[in-house]
This record gives sequence, C-alpha cells and structure tokens, in this order.
Amino acid sequence: MSDGLPQTTPTDEPILRVEDLKVHFPITKGILIQRRVATVKAVDGVSFTIRRGETLGLVGESGSGKSTTGLAVLRMLTPTGGRIVFEGQDMVYQDPYGSLNPRMTIRSIVEEPLAVHGLDGDRAATRDKVAALIASVGLLPDMADRYPHEFSGGQRQRIGIARALALEPSLLIADEPVSALDVSIQAQVINLFMDLQERLGLTYLFIAHDLAVVRHISTRIAVMYLGRIVEIADRDDIYREPLHPYTEALMAAVPVADPEVEAKRPRAVISGEVPSALRPPPGCGFHTRCPRAIAICKTDEPRLRQIGPDRAVACHLHNG
Repeated sequence: MSDGLPQTTPTDEPILRVEDLKVHFPITKGILIQRRVATVKAVDGVSFTIRRGETLGLVGESGSGKSTTGLAVLRMLTPTGGRIVFEGQDMVYQDPYGSLNPRMTIRSIVEEPLAVHGLDGDRAATRDKVAALIASVGLLPDMADRYPHEFSGGQRQRIGIARALALEPSLLIADEPVSALDVSIQAQVINLFMDLQERLGLTYLFIAHDLAVVRHISTRIAVMYLGRIVEIADRDDIYREPLHPYTEALMAAVPVADPEVEAKRPRAVISGEVPSALRPPPGCGFHTRCPRAIAICKTDEPRLRQIGPDRAVACHLHNG
C-alpha cells in the first residue's frame, strides 16, 4: 500500500459544504397515541467542507455518528437541521456481500444506475461503457456475465465501485468500504481508490474506523465522537501531533511496523465505554473517559475552534 497522498491536487473550491448538521431520532411511547419521551442526537452540529480533488477521512469509534453523517449528506436520512450543499453524490456500500443483487449479472448491476437515470438508450454505447467501467476497476471483460456469488469479497467491492462510477460523479461517499475485507485485499482496494482519484479527478468522503487505512488515503482527517467533530486537520499534522485527547488515544492505538519503535511508544489508553447518545454527559462528551479532563470539561461544551490553517479542535485544553 502506498504511503503517499493521492496525486490529485485539491483546489480551494469546496465541492461539499456541511453546516451545523443535526440528525436526531425521537424516542416515542404509546400505541394509539404516541408521545416523544427522549431524543437520540446521533449527529449534533457537524460542520466541514471538502475541497474538489481531496479526500476527507471521517473516523471514530462505532456509535460516533460518522455513518449517519454520510447518510444525511446523501439524503438517505432526512437531517433534523443544518445545511448541506454538494455537487455530486454516490455511495460505496459497507458490505460487498449484501449490496449486490444475487440474481443480477455484473453487467446488469453496473448498468442499473444508467437505466434508472434514463441513460441506457443506445445499447451498443451502454455495453461499451459498462465494459470500460468493469475494466477500470481491474476486472476482466469476460466477468460481466457472471453473478456476485462467483466473486471474492475484494472483487465484489470492485463491482460496487464500478457501479458507483457509472454516472461519472464528482464526489464519492465511501462508508467503511474495506472493513469486511482481508488486510491484503484492503490494500488493493485502497490503491484502486487512489488510482481512480488520480485518473478521474474524484473527491472522496471516506468513512472508516481503521486509522491505518484512513492515513493512507486521506488528505485531511476529521475525528468524530458522540455525534460531534472533535478535531479536524491535515493528515500529516494530525498523526504527528494530535491535539484532542481522544484523537491522541486513537492514534496511539495504530500499530507501527517497526517492533522496536512500537515497544517504546507511550500508550494513551481510553477507559470506559462510549456514552449513550440518548443520555450524553454534560459539558464535553469525552470528559467521562478523558485522562486530562479539568473542571470546565464537566460543565461547558467546547466549540470546534480554528487554531490554524486547516486545523480546528474542540477541547478546553486548547482554548487559551
């Protein structure tokens, strides 16, 4: 797996702008007459931009709200509040075994978006386009008439990527696209993403919990915890000097290839469990697990504060 950033040069023009995004789910009681008794704040005030040609990695533990954010950007979930402005959209699904119709051939699966959008009129041209899409993700032309069960997990994910590219989107939202794959296959799919970005000028919102994967593909990284972004920065800056204690602990958990360096590295251990989004703690949502929490953390919620170019953090330790 290459350690370099994608070769596409990002511009300052945002292709996606998310402002104060909220996705709240009501909890109701009653059969005939339902009443709201509580609210789950799955995403609660998330803001970020993605520039054309870059990859923003969105990371965090399970339950942090990162997948809900991606679904809201795609309008597959209706936001409770906030504003989303974007130019192109599509999604590569998390499970390559469950996202492909087992009764359809690969040709039909890749062609389906064209048919849905009425772009499959010329059969010869459509057949050529499907063949080109299949080839672009490293599959052979004679595979087009096979069915999903005849392919490995890595090949199925390539099929999903080919389908996502059918409408020539400018933005791809990939939600845990390699989490179900073996490590060796993960590297191949990540390299494919990077190659397609360079060749097609794509922009990615790349959602994952595996920081080692995110490090290889991202231009910038946003870290989510309990429905909020707690830190966002350039990839190299956030790995070299994480500012939020949660980010620091996540980065410390990423293994280093050199066993001697790995043995000497300090460990920032996160104790306890992620609090429930139904009953989040007051103040900073991370203070119940933070080894560096101070009094204000328990009462006042820190805002995401810009502290430099392309760098922001929501932590009282950096408000001075």
